Amino acid sequence: MTSPTTTLTPTLTPPVAFTEEYQDFAAWVREFAAGHADSYLEVARRTEFPWHLARALGAQGLLGLGTSEEYGGMGRLGGELTKVHLGIVHEELAYANFYLAQIAYTCNFTAPLLEKFLPAHLAAEWIPGIVAGEHIVAFGLTEPGSGSDASAMRMKAARVDGGWSLSGEKTSITFAPHSKGIIALAKADAYVDADGREHRGGITCFLVPFDSPGIEVQQFDDPGWKPLGRSAVFMDDVFVPDEYVLGDVGGAFRMVMAEFDYTRSVIGFMSTAVARRALDMTIEYSRIRTTFGKPIAAYQGVSFPIAEHATKLEAARWLTYRALSKADLGEHHTTEAAMVKWYALEVSLAAIHDCIIAHGHTGYSEELPLQSMFRDVSGLEIGEGTPQIQKLIIARALIGREYTQ
Repeated sequence: MTSPTTTLTPTLTPPVAFTEEYQDFAAWVREFAAGHADSYLEVARRTEFPWHLARALGAQGLLGLGTSEEYGGMGRLGGELTKVHLGIVHEELAYANFYLAQIAYTCNFTAPLLEKFLPAHLAAEWIPGIVAGEHIVAFGLTEPGSGSDASAMRMKAARVDGGWSLSGEKTSITFAPHSKGIIALAKADAYVDADGREHRGGITCFLVPFDSPGIEVQQFDDPGWKPLGRSAVFMDDVFVPDEYVLGDVGGAFRMVMAEFDYTRSVIGFMSTAVARRALDMTIEYSRIRTTFGKPIAAYQGVSFPIAEHATKLEAARWLTYRALSKADLGEHHTTEAAMVKWYALEVSLAAIHDCIIAHGHTGYSEELPLQSMFRDVSGLEIGEGTPQIQKLIIARALIGREYTQ
């Protein structure tokens, strides 16, 4: 009996291990990040934006991943530079210092987006500064009453001569207090252009400079993410020229949702990396802290949770690399990205929580970075879809949308 012909799926990169090239790349990022590891807690306590970290990342080339060399970047994605490379970057940065990763995460999302859609003269004005760590651009999707439900968006864009007038409120916008501008999504009105063609309008993406008249930024007082800043952004008849529209009018929802599969995966790397650092701190502590004449590592109440959390974090980590590997192959990976966004955050927070307990009263103090780690990873759980939204995405993919709504 002959075996049936089998069509082989291309090897995922990496399927279970890094190639030598990936290992060398990870070591390069790790060496840079290690120099900023000790400053994490100091930065976490302050409200000043860590521009020194942004500029260091820029000098290393880590804010130009996916951006053309023309604008100071390391090149567009595809070919030698892959999304797996981006995953490696954010994992290594977050292990050393969460804020390194968060700055890189935003800049490596906004700079390529602006390059793709801005006219050349505006791209030259905005992108090099992002890549160099000299300024940052926020991203504005969430509104009061509409987070993951973008269809409920209420910010309006009315057609005016030469552009658009934006009115409404965005909320929970990270980096807004320190940004040069915001990439804001708004519902554009239907209109008729100068040639008499009718346009349906719809959710549209706008680059809005923060020095535009009619903008007010109201910063929140948060327990975590203090140096990054999070704000409400109010717009009252803010004029945005046509050349600041990113992509097609009415085409932003599909454009942005396509990016969420990547960004949700990167969030998984940042959370598990922070948790692995907390676990490594706890492993070392369990060796040197003694009670009743022996290290606390000798007690299963300490050693078993370490083993359990290490296993779960490793599983979440490789699920994340699988999602990005599928992205590099051009395969659909929305389900895997949703699994990552839910599961990686859940196991990371559980691991950090138990690390705090293992350290006793010092774990609960500001003497160690564990409390800041827990707050910073908690902030990741809120962005780009809550755990409940991710589970809904997974359920619809497995069971069918018609059965789950």
